[in-house]
Amino acid sequence: MPQNQAMQTVLDSIRRITVAPAFDAAIIAIIIVNAVLLGLETSSAIDESYGRWIDLGHQVTLIIFIVEAVLKITVSSPRIVGYFRDGWNIFDFLIIVFALIPATGQFAMIARLARLLRVLRLVSTVKDLRLIVSALVRSIPSVGHVMLLIGIMVYIYAIIGYHLFSDHDPDNWGDLGTSLLTLFNIITLEGWTDVMFKSMELNALSWIYYVSFVVIGTFVVINLFIAIILNNLDEAKLETLRELEKPVSREELLREIRATQDQLQRLERRIDDN
Repeated sequence: MPQNQAMQTVLDSIRRITVAPAFDAAIIAIIIVNAVLLGLETSSAIDESYGRWIDLGHQVTLIIFIVEAVLKITVSSPRIVGYFRDGWNIFDFLIIVFALIPATGQFAMIARLARLLRVLRLVSTVKDLRLIVSALVRSIPSVGHVMLLIGIMVYIYAIIGYHLFSDHDPDNWGDLGTSLLTLFNIITLEGWTDVMFKSMELNALSWIYYVSFVVIGTFVVINLFIAIILNNLDEAKLETLRELEKPVSREELLREIRATQDQLQRLERRIDDN
């Protein structure tokens, strides 16, 4: 029994460390330092002079990530599967697995690219970034429908543009593929007025075609995207709040009871000593 209590005390101590704000801040600082090292590697002069120290920095970073994962898995004991129930933990664990690829031979390039994944750990570490990513993932089905809508609209406008302007401006409207590319360029609002003025040489009312496409394709559709993402962001926030309000599990209650019992026993020993 004392051994179990000692083990539980150790687990509680590790748990307090892993949930402490300072722990997350330290991990974020390490990720940022690692990102700086990755940037320094792109300079051949710096890599030649300090390449050994940069590699050492990568190794230290990997060791710290491994220790972090081990601590969180230990906290999840005896049910280690609890660690892998969180998608962000799986993401962090896969980054460690990819980082263990040997940086020699045919895997050298893969190993170097795998190091870039460590920068993405900022997403899993910073709670606000996790919230935004969750909102984006939630938005995928609705965004897919909007993409289908804009695809239909672009296809229709491309056929109309081909029939209206292909003879006068074959560079932009010579065939269906070229017309589609022209419309995608217009959606970005990059140089679309040059294409419009060239078409207006053929017919002064050609501006109606371009302005209507820009209004529908750019302003309306982009606002739809923004509305969908904001709506899902609000839903993600509400879900996060609901998770925080979840009732305490039986295991958590038992842990709290054991911790309380340990504190009472320590108080009793102090009283007896006095």
